[in-house]
Amino acid sequence: MRTAEISRETAETHIRLTLDLDGTGSSSVDTGVGFLDHMLTLFARHGRFDLTVQCKGDVWVDDHHSVEDIGICLGQAFKKALGDKRGICRYGDTLLPMDEALVLSAVDISGRSYLVYALDLPTEKIGSFDTQLGEEFFIAFAANAGVTLHLRQLSGKNSHHILEGAFKSAARSLRKAVSIDPDFSEDVPSTKGVLA
Repeated sequence: MRTAEISRETAETHIRLTLDLDGTGSSSVDTGVGFLDHMLTLFARHGRFDLTVQCKGDVWVDDHHSVEDIGICLGQAFKKALGDKRGICRYGDTLLPMDEALVLSAVDISGRSYLVYALDLPTEKIGSFDTQLGEEFFIAFAANAGVTLHLRQLSGKNSHHILEGAFKSAARSLRKAVSIDPDFSEDVPSTKGVLA
C-alpha cells in the first residue's frame, strides 16, 4: 500500500493529511481556504489519488500560511508514500486545455527539488484567493516531495482557468510518474540505483 499520513502543527497551522497513491480519486478537503479546497478536490480526482486534508490555520491573517503548509504536507505525503520509488515510471507530462487556457506540466520524481513556474495570472485575486499563492503552494510541494516540476502556460487570460489547468495538469502528470511500470516493477528507475 502506497499510503501516507502526515500531521503538522505550528503556531500558524494545524494540518492532518492522508494520501493513497493507488486510490480512486475520492477526497475530503477542508482547508479553510475555499479556492484551495476546490483545487485539491480536482487534484485528487484527476490524479486518481485518495486524499483527505483538514487544516485549521490563521486565515484571519491571510491564507498564505495555510496554503504553503498544505503544500509542504502534500509533498511530504508523496515522498513517504513512494518509499524507495522502486518500479515507478518516474516521468510524466500532460498538456491540458481548460477553456481558453492551455497548461503544460512535466514531472520527474528524481529526488531533486526544482520548480519552474511559468504561469502569468492576469489578476491578483480569484475571489478572495491571492493568485500568487499558487506559486507558493507548488514551491512547497516540489521542495518536500523531492520532485522536479515544470508548469508552463501556453495560452490563457482567465486566472481561474489557468490555475485550475495547472492543478489538473500536475495531477495527471504525477499520476503517470507514480504509476508502476510492469516491465520494471522491481527496479529503481535510475542508473545510480537510487532516487534520492
